[in-house]
Amino acid sequence: LPGDLPVRSCARELRLPTHEWPHTGPLGQFDVGVVASFGRLLSEELILQFPYGVLNVHPSYLPRWRGPAPIVHAVLHGDKVTGVTIMEIKPKRFDVGPIIKQEEFPVPPHCTAKELEVILSKMGANMLIEVLKNLPESLRNRKEQPKEGVTFAPKITIAKSCIKWEEQTAVQIIQLHRAIGSMFPLQTLWKGSTVKLLDFVEVHNIPGFADQVLNDHGAVPGSLLYHKLSQTLIARCKEGWVGIKTVVLKKKLTAVDFYNGYMHSWFQQNSKTVHQECRFQTLKLNTAKKTLKERKI
Repeated sequence: LPGDLPVRSCARELRLPTHEWPHTGPLGQFDVGVVASFGRLLSEELILQFPYGVLNVHPSYLPRWRGPAPIVHAVLHGDKVTGVTIMEIKPKRFDVGPIIKQEEFPVPPHCTAKELEVILSKMGANMLIEVLKNLPESLRNRKEQPKEGVTFAPKITIAKSCIKWEEQTAVQIIQLHRAIGSMFPLQTLWKGSTVKLLDFVEVHNIPGFADQVLNDHGAVPGSLLYHKLSQTLIARCKEGWVGIKTVVLKKKLTAVDFYNGYMHSWFQQNSKTVHQECRFQTLKLNTAKKTLKERKI
């Protein structure tokens, strides 16, 4: 990655020696290993170098959300409760080792994945310290993961950011924004151009919106209206409507700017009337990996 790694820069400040994975220096030099958000399988040979094994700080209440993106999937699926698990690393498979310590945490309403990550990282750090303070006893009390309730949290790609107006409800789109918006702004199509949508709002939180009678006749998923009082774009979903305050089309635009520049001609007589041509459409990204020949290597 560009720039310095947080672990390395912290170690440098504390004058701790660092080693570049997978080379850990002389065998038997360390008692225990710790990984967090590591995303790589450790070999059995490497794990056996540590007399007390390797611990993993995993931000979910295992066995729910095994895999590299547990926080994102917890928010994406509207989980009410998540947690942190300190577990023992096993070779060949992710997040299947015995549980050493585990705590639940209620997900705050309207919480984003980024906000939840900050909370769970502090919680995980404190739990790890407790485990390390009495490591032999902590390891003696470990327990195998339940076989029921296993779910997987695969890595999120940019393709996930494409809104599917015909398939996703307003609730699902808001959850998607909270889950991945800090990584990938949600995307759609406007007249053949890619648009990024920022600052989503739930329509019941838009002042005065309840007083506006929506003419649903002819409204299809992606249909756009403009709510003048709150200066908000309103987009039709598979079910319900979602509010949007900011878009990026060549440059960042407020909802007012977008309406004046691209929508106004359709709504000169009545801003509450749905116009078939005034709509967002689903963007489909080609995420297939190119072959070496296609890359001209």
